[in-house]
Amino acid sequence: MLAAGVHGFILAFGLILPLGVQNVFVFNQGSMHKQYSRVLPVILTASISDTVLITLAVLGISVMVLKVTWLSTLLLSAGILFLIYMGYLTWSSRPTDVTAETVAFSPKKQITFAASVSLLNPHAIMDTIGVIGTSSMNYAGPAKFTFAVACILTSWIWFFVLAYVGRQVGRLGELNSFHMILNKISALIMWGTAIYLLLTF
Repeated sequence: MLAAGVHGFILAFGLILPLGVQNVFVFNQGSMHKQYSRVLPVILTASISDTVLITLAVLGISVMVLKVTWLSTLLLSAGILFLIYMGYLTWSSRPTDVTAETVAFSPKKQITFAASVSLLNPHAIMDTIGVIGTSSMNYAGPAKFTFAVACILTSWIWFFVLAYVGRQVGRLGELNSFHMILNKISALIMWGTAIYLLLTF
């Protein structure tokens, strides 16, 4: 079960690390609000949304492909190719000023926007169904549960930390440099995860 937990943590961390729309919104709200507690609506909404997607992926994908070998192979192959491609895009992307035209949203707007960019985001769905869901097929019983919990906890921890880091980095005025480093680390993790999935194919 320990291996499943470590796998879940590394996989979820590699997928969630890139600064997409969801992460940028959490990061921005953290940098704009004067009090950290006022960012809780967006943090909790993003975390709960990811929990729903991960749970559906782990439960649903296993039922769907349990006895369909070709479908399992297809989804795993798609997940590996997706990670390699996203790693390339992340590595080669250039930082932009994400704080431009950013405002501190009210709790209601935080919840609405965070839910929309989480649950209606094609990349988020691909991450959960195409990668986390298919990766969970390597486990059963307690190991599968541990894998899912590790992925979910990683998501929760990430959003709390991201909002906090956004506030701290925003004060320093070094957002672009921070994004560049974050993207490089993210790309390396995604490529490493692709290799791991290929070896356990």
